[in-house]
Amino acid sequence: MARGILLYAEMTRQDYVHTVFFELANKANELSYKLDGASVMAVIMTKPGIIQNLKEGFTNSGIDQVFVYEDERFENYSTETYTNLIVNLIKDVAPEIFLIGATNQGRDLAPRISSSLGTGLTADCIELDINDKGQLAATRPTFGGQLMATILCKTTPQMATVRPKVLKPATENNYRNTDFVYKLIKDEDFTNNVKLVEFVQGIEDIKNELDSAEIIVAGGKGMKNEDGFKLLKELAEALGGTVGASRGAVDMGLAHHSIQVGQTGKTVSPKLYIACGISGAIQHTCGITNSDHIIAINNDPDAPIFDVSDTGIVADVFEVIPELIKLLKK
Repeated sequence: MARGILLYAEMTRQDYVHTVFFELANKANELSYKLDGASVMAVIMTKPGIIQNLKEGFTNSGIDQVFVYEDERFENYSTETYTNLIVNLIKDVAPEIFLIGATNQGRDLAPRISSSLGTGLTADCIELDINDKGQLAATRPTFGGQLMATILCKTTPQMATVRPKVLKPATENNYRNTDFVYKLIKDEDFTNNVKLVEFVQGIEDIKNELDSAEIIVAGGKGMKNEDGFKLLKELAEALGGTVGASRGAVDMGLAHHSIQVGQTGKTVSPKLYIACGISGAIQHTCGITNSDHIIAINNDPDAPIFDVSDTGIVADVFEVIPELIKLLKK
């Protein structure tokens, strides 16, 4: 019997499936081929009626079976409830592999599930493969991003969380006659020790959609102060893009953590990434390698950022950026 791969389909507060699921689905189909056609399954928690609008996305993503949990109480995420339901499902279905997106929710949920099942978890992966023994080979940065480690899990399910935007979604539909299985939920499944009192969305999350941005203008410590980041914002607005930051800039208080790009921030894949005053440590560059085109502006000709950039400008950012803004406004 073919071994199964189970994916967690995270629902956003806007009632759509998080884009990282479709990246996982494409990769899961690749892994399935190497596992002699293992079944690709998904599990989703959603409010009643929402699944009807989502079915096409599952059927076009190569998903053989979707386990659906519907209840009004799924409006708010609950670590306890989601963990208990998924752990019980995994015990019933017994997948060989379970994959979750390394989102805020996924990073909270995955370790609870792995601990409850007594299995291993490789977190924040950037690549997945199947080795010659049929095991999941999960690759992630280690030693502060200095090395890439490929990790094997001795127990099942083999679990991994994968950073959004490091894997690519399918470029064309992979149609399956998906079976939607509606699971029974009991009131005791919703016994929680934690209650959400209020949800407040940060203004940075509203203004900066780094996950989906096609143009990102990012600044590092070389931007020096808040006025430097105001300059970046002006350039980003002229280009129709958004602003990002290196960890160094965030640590200096020049930008909010929500727009940090890199190993401890977000992985991005824009069409254009402009790195301004960023030295280019691997902790940052590992988050931008999927960008279509990288332009670096730095006054240090030996800055590591030039090793990963497609276009390099050795100059003072405070001279170059104002000139770019003037040209764009014309």
